Amino acid sequence: MILTVCLSPCIDVNIEVDSLGVGKSNTIISKRIFFTGKAINVAIGIARLNGDVFATGFMYEGNGNQFEQELHREGVPYKFVWNEGRVRENYKFIDHRSMLTEVNDVSPAVSEEKQEELIKFVKQFALASEAVVISGGLAKGMTPDYYSRILEAIPQNIKKVVDTEGERLLCSLKYGVDLVKPNIEELERTLKKKIRTKADMLDGCNELLKLGAKRVLLSLGKNGAIITDGTQTLYSKSVNVAMNSTVGAGDAMVAAATNALAKGETLGKILCCGVAAGTAAVTSPDSISFNKSKYEEVLSTLSIKEL
Repeated sequence: MILTVCLSPCIDVNIEVDSLGVGKSNTIISKRIFFTGKAINVAIGIARLNGDVFATGFMYEGNGNQFEQELHREGVPYKFVWNEGRVRENYKFIDHRSMLTEVNDVSPAVSEEKQEELIKFVKQFALASEAVVISGGLAKGMTPDYYSRILEAIPQNIKKVVDTEGERLLCSLKYGVDLVKPNIEELERTLKKKIRTKADMLDGCNELLKLGAKRVLLSLGKNGAIITDGTQTLYSKSVNVAMNSTVGAGDAMVAAATNALAKGETLGKILCCGVAAGTAAVTSPDSISFNKSKYEEVLSTLSIKEL
């Protein structure tokens, strides 16, 4: 089983406009609402690959029942720590050039008692898991070391996957995380340096390895991804597909890569599975995740280059 831990669920309101003008009147072409959160997206992606998955994390009483309905539809079992308040809403504006503008809210505060309750949940569910995924932001008032507190509750023999950035990621790396998946911008913000060249990318990945990561999967967006464990460094280029939305592509990559990691697959297989899922996700405008048949189609075309 793979356990996913969602620390900050959200409702994504994806709005398509012809062009987005600040300070001007804008007309909506289409609007889609998704009940999401990075680790919830990961859980759904694993379920679509027929993986054994269980979702936990924080949820809010005001509108959390809509997340329960979504997980029921996707066949994902779950148990949340419930809190007062409402799930935050994120607004994502996509214009005709496929440019994405985001306006993100912060989850309502979670008491120390509830934080401890989730740690106990993770400790319990991790015992039946091959891997645990922790991803996303934190609720209002929480400190980055909460990632450390969760990782401490997971037995050492369980594979740990972290998808976050900045201080949250740096706190996590002290616990020997098996896989991290930054993109270029997240790597820049975490290491506080510009990433402009391939050498910069590899140096950044190696820095994360030195800080404690066992594997780094660096997302390059439409250009694919790099994976390295310090001994072997591999690259896989994504195939050209009709891009409808990049929302959720990173979470799809984490889902498929974790599914492969939990099965003990090779570094190259982990890379290709991640790239295939991320690519498949951008072709699915009506879903935050990806279609399994599209994933398999893309996966069959990918090749690996050693760097």
